[in-house]
Amino acid sequence: MTSPIRSRPPRGFAVDRRNTRDGQSAEEVLAKVEWTRRPAKISGADGEVVFKMDDAEVPKSWSQLATDVAVSKYFRKAGIPNKSGAEESVKELVRRVAHTLRVSGEQQGGYFATVQDAEAFEAELTFYLVNQIGAFNSPVWFNCGLYHEYGIKGSGGNYAVDLATGSAFRTEDAYSRPQVSACFIQSCGDDLESIFNLVHNESRVFKYGSGSGTNFSKLRGKMERLSGGGT
Repeated sequence: MTSPIRSRPPRGFAVDRRNTRDGQSAEEVLAKVEWTRRPAKISGADGEVVFKMDDAEVPKSWSQLATDVAVSKYFRKAGIPNKSGAEESVKELVRRVAHTLRVSGEQQGGYFATVQDAEAFEAELTFYLVNQIGAFNSPVWFNCGLYHEYGIKGSGGNYAVDLATGSAFRTEDAYSRPQVSACFIQSCGDDLESIFNLVHNESRVFKYGSGSGTNFSKLRGKMERLSGGGT
């Protein structure tokens, strides 16, 4: 396996500012947004309220639907170092994602040509997210930044790539190298061990909000012969 570092430009990427001015920080981008506080609520098919937050801080330009989805699905609800223990503002949500990606790019090396490019990346990404020009998939919102911004580790580990060797290893916790990919492609062999390994692997993928697609072509069809005889 080739180390991802080797595929990057030797001097890193230059980031052009399209929506922010030179020197403008991500925090300054957030400060220019008009914010409001409003309730967020999700109801079931029978009308029963399954989630409610009375005073979430969101951009005033966001619709009620966007508010309900972001607050109910993507705000972290436990382990946050404040009185409620939960994220209460889109500022916190956007900040933990954009800042974590910027810092990770700097720490892993080779992503940004200069510190100014790293700052531009974070500011531009913050602008896109808070103004709904773009959005990440669910696993990014669920998992990115929980460890780096709040120190939340989670139970169980993921698999990640050692950037020095290019080999995969099992992490000690769930969020220091978070699962941020939306889709995983898996395979299944024509034996019980492989079938139940697939169940195990898919369960791990689903736990952190991702999806799984599996190639079942190796499984024998209905009424085909078994290796031990019979059908």
